[in-house]
Amino acid sequence: MEWEGWPNARHSRFVDSRPHRWHLQEAGSGQTIVLIHGAGGGLMSFRDVLPDLAEDFRTVAMDLPGHALTRMGTRQRQGLDQMSTDLASLLTAENIRPDLIVGHSAGAAVALRLAGLLDTPPKGVVGINAALGNFKGMAGWLFPAMAKMLSLNPLTAHAFSRLSSSEASVRALLRGTGSQVDTEAVALYRRLIADPAHVDGTLAMMAQWRLDRLMADLPTIALPVLLIVGDRDKAVPPSVSDEAASHMPKAQVLHLAGLGHLAHEEAPGDIANHIRAFAAEVGITAP
Repeated sequence: MEWEGWPNARHSRFVDSRPHRWHLQEAGSGQTIVLIHGAGGGLMSFRDVLPDLAEDFRTVAMDLPGHALTRMGTRQRQGLDQMSTDLASLLTAENIRPDLIVGHSAGAAVALRLAGLLDTPPKGVVGINAALGNFKGMAGWLFPAMAKMLSLNPLTAHAFSRLSSSEASVRALLRGTGSQVDTEAVALYRRLIADPAHVDGTLAMMAQWRLDRLMADLPTIALPVLLIVGDRDKAVPPSVSDEAASHMPKAQVLHLAGLGHLAHEEAPGDIANHIRAFAAEVGITAP
């Protein structure tokens, strides 16, 4: 996928850290906040949050393997543990030591797992509409199995991109998140969905995604955790964050009325300010 015209492109760089070729954006100075997007998205979802936070902090975001502009080096490392390990290696190689890690949706699971892998743990983790629960009932085994089957067919990603990247299809997909986003968001997600490599990376992630180990470890996570929830979220029920927080000793939940799954794209200024307030609460301050 071409990155010409990509949001905040002046802050972009590409880094080879085995086994992937990563796309990162970095802006600002001071203590470090790392932003991690969710499955099927990209760092472009933080396009307004990143420069806002960069006014006070060194702010770093990256496309996850196989997503957007990060080239997936192998399809066998798209599960939570492997992806988090590869991300930890990238941050170490780039001398990025997060003071705070922020993750959206599945990115919140990566944030929590990553926090436990770093030599110097962060002071806190923020999840935005955190996907911290397994699918219930039949969907618990059927959905990952379907994703795995589809990901094995090299034609699937091309077919999905061709059939689902129309403006009407993308608008319907975004409405299904419970969020109301602007025309720029629609155009950016159209570019993502039109890219078979991005779709293939997303399918591979879905096929390998397992949260059982992380869920079992929640009571041992001693870091302060803030879970920000858009109460209109139709992708991840708000109750998921409430349930996850009840198992973590230092977790709190902030419910926001009127926002959906893409809360950080609907109200980036508000989300950035909530992140700032939590950062200050855990001892992370602007210079």
